[in-house]
Amino acid sequence: MRRTNTFVVRPLSDADERLLLNLLDASASLWNELNYERRQQFFDGESVWDTADYRKQYVGVLGSATAQQVIRKNKSAWRSFFAARENGDDTAPPGYWGNEEDGRELRTFIRNDLYTLETGERSRIEIPVGQTLKDEYGLGYHDRLRLEVCGAPKWGGEQGRLEIQYDEMDDTFRAFQPVTVPDSRQDSPLASEEAALDVGANNLVACTTTTGQQYLYEGRDLFTRFRETTEEIARLQSKLREGRYSSQRIRRLYRKRTRRRDHAQDALVRNLTERLYAEGVATVFVGNLTDVLSAHWCAEVNEKTHHFWAFRAFIDRLACTAEEYGISVEVRSEADTTRTCPECGEQDNTDRDGDVFRCPCGHEAHADLCASRTFLEQQAGELEVGSMARPVRLKWDGHCWSELSGSPERESPNEERTNRSTGDGKFASVGTA
Repeated sequence: MRRTNTFVVRPLSDADERLLLNLLDASASLWNELNYERRQQFFDGESVWDTADYRKQYVGVLGSATAQQVIRKNKSAWRSFFAARENGDDTAPPGYWGNEEDGRELRTFIRNDLYTLETGERSRIEIPVGQTLKDEYGLGYHDRLRLEVCGAPKWGGEQGRLEIQYDEMDDTFRAFQPVTVPDSRQDSPLASEEAALDVGANNLVACTTTTGQQYLYEGRDLFTRFRETTEEIARLQSKLREGRYSSQRIRRLYRKRTRRRDHAQDALVRNLTERLYAEGVATVFVGNLTDVLSAHWCAEVNEKTHHFWAFRAFIDRLACTAEEYGISVEVRSEADTTRTCPECGEQDNTDRDGDVFRCPCGHEAHADLCASRTFLEQQAGELEVGSMARPVRLKWDGHCWSELSGSPERESPNEERTNRSTGDGKFASVGTA
């Protein structure tokens, strides 16, 4: 099982910082030159594999092995591109790491056996550099660049190729270390319960377990902030001169928007998985939203599902985290779950008004929690869903998911009621991509 440690690295002096920036810039320059040649060959209908010897050109700055790692990474990107084309995907050729006008994206790759990571009271990492940089910055022939590591890596195991990036917006260097770890961090041999998730944008996740627990993660505030940032990006793009499509400020807003969403998503997955593990859940069912999206498409639904919540990224993150705890994730069809009453099974005469689900049989509850309960009952097989406990309602405060008091079936008088309908009866209740 592959996992990735992410941590901040800090140069120990101003000279070391300049050296590291030169190293990353040279890697980006190598990538862009090689990629330019391959793109030209591709568009001219020629083979992209016969290129100049860029390793030789950059060996003095990067060192032979690091230059080779960047070249291999580029080759891998092109192989993935051709494989996608063979599968019928309409995808673009590998792009550049920035450009001369807006600046390069500074990053590099270090072979797994050429860096040393030591953790403890004074954690550090040492990486190789080319002889030209060593001479320029006064390093000896056998010296390597030493960087301070902030925080302890989460995963232990066989280390893979190290990636180092410079985040200009945060003025921070980050390192990404893939490692191979045992198949499951947690051991839960007695786990046998199941859970089902209704994934959306107004309410990010509604979950029901066979033990009768229900969890509701609200997302309206997150989407509002996402929408505000999107509108600001559009405003700035409208002011760009003809022929330009981006700027440093726009890229920063894109990164800020994505990181804010990913932070909330990562924290949600971790919070939910830990709760499910404590409940003894062994299998989580998540709805396949393809049919739902095709039936209820509109502009706002598209923005929420494809851009805001990023359903596919959520599923990948959920599966990765659940695997740590020995929990499996299965994607299944959730057809008709949003209109089926979990009490009597009625479908045709049920009513959904915003977040409230009503059935002629008298059942009334939160619509997304009803959908997750119905979905679970469809998938649980021989397992019986227990009587429902009071739902746990959670809201994002920018740092963590906190439990709220009050029932999610009814909003408090001082809360603004948000109609989930996006017009013409099309509900924005689910997310994808």
